Amino acid sequence: MRKHLAAGAAFLALSMTSAFADDWSGFYAGAGIGSLEVDTDVPGIKENDTAYGIHAGYRFDAGQWVLGGEFEHDWTDIDLVPGAISVDRVMRLKATAGYDLGRTLVYLAAGTAKVNVDGLGDDWGGFYGLGAAYAVTPQANVSLELLEHNFSNIGGSGIDADAWSANVRASWKF
Repeated sequence: MRKHLAAGAAFLALSMTSAFADDWSGFYAGAGIGSLEVDTDVPGIKENDTAYGIHAGYRFDAGQWVLGGEFEHDWTDIDLVPGAISVDRVMRLKATAGYDLGRTLVYLAAGTAKVNVDGLGDDWGGFYGLGAAYAVTPQANVSLELLEHNFSNIGGSGIDADAWSANVRASWKF
């Protein structure tokens, strides 16, 4: 009897594992929190603060390779020049390409980003980075992303900036 119970428990555990690793395809949405650091080409103007945001996208699992697209909007309050110039938002249109390791997905990300800088204006730039997602359940995953952004001549001011972000995110597939 014990052997049958052990075999049944092992079968159930293997079945649950394959359900988690079944497919990364589908629409998803979620929220994240992390850190954003902005370094301008003006000597001494480099600041960081907490960033939090929302994201939504779609992934297509083609076997071991996973392709996707995503929209992300982060809010922050980075005072570059207190009372005069601050970074308020970063929006991204992101393309991803990753490798399916079952419950884990590792991926590269790249795309275009728009930064809103009060006191200078808005600007579009590019970004690239990497991420890893882990399927907690078939519908929920947690991920970590590290991205580097480049912005030139923000709002026509002649000021360039590099920004780095590190975010922990939770997403739900539907």
